[in-house]
Amino acid sequence: MVLPQVTPAAPGVRTRPARRGPQRGQARAAALYLLPTSVILLGLLAYPLYQLVVISFYDYGQPQASGAAPLVFLGFDNYVTLLGDPQFWDVLAATVVFAAVCVVGSLLVGTALAVLASRANPLPRMLLFLAALGAWATPAMAGSYVWLFMFDQDFGIVNEVLGLAGHSWTFERFSAFGLVAAEIVWCSFPFVMVTMYAGIKAIAPEVLEAAALDGASATRTATSVILPILRPLLMIATIQSIIWDFKVFTQIYVMTGGGGVAGQNLVLNVFAYQKAFAGEQYGLGAAIGVVMTVLLLSITGLYVRAQRRTS
Repeated sequence: MVLPQVTPAAPGVRTRPARRGPQRGQARAAALYLLPTSVILLGLLAYPLYQLVVISFYDYGQPQASGAAPLVFLGFDNYVTLLGDPQFWDVLAATVVFAAVCVVGSLLVGTALAVLASRANPLPRMLLFLAALGAWATPAMAGSYVWLFMFDQDFGIVNEVLGLAGHSWTFERFSAFGLVAAEIVWCSFPFVMVTMYAGIKAIAPEVLEAAALDGASATRTATSVILPILRPLLMIATIQSIIWDFKVFTQIYVMTGGGGVAGQNLVLNVFAYQKAFAGEQYGLGAAIGVVMTVLLLSITGLYVRAQRRTS
């Protein structure tokens, strides 16, 4: 029997693996399943975004909205006005820092409680999940007023316990931002906790046993075994948290009275609301919305790209 000769690949030349038919079929089937949802989302999101971009190019105020005055095309004048406003840059910096604190806080609290739930007994775990889901299900408006009552300067239980009668938590800029950030972490960590808990419980026990047999410590197992497995879930939780916390409106507006004293606690969403509705500058407010959308897409894209490089 004569064996076929196999020509070895030249040094330094990588051979491309052959594509597998089943994988291509699975990808095609997944695309077909996602197609109806993609069409619906495209219709619900693309048209409003298109209108937002169109309005940002016009002088669109209350007279134009009521039909009493014609639309005036301004081109990029609204964007030039916005980028030339020092208040916009101050609000943008405050929004980025505030959102980063909320995202990191939600991830840390949610992940820590997920690890705790995975090691707790059934009854404490059930109570923890009930408490977390109660915080998650609380409407943003109701939760904001509850936190305001707890930290009220005259009747709040926090001031009573800490002996700070008469102290206002919403008067100073940093304390007000800190109070709102704590409320957002409180209502956001359950999503992270449930997501990470599901990922932890999905890890095969054999993997952890193999790490223990190899002499890996608990810290080494968490960083080198558990964390890489949970990275896709952590990426989803992070992206969701960035989107939610970057466009916070209700908590800031309610807990700081529309943006704090002299607008010291404004974030981009509240700033856009003030410009569009309080100032009747809908075109300028739409320009802020477009800038927010571009920033969110950029931050999300950079984060996903960084995670893919490290995976």
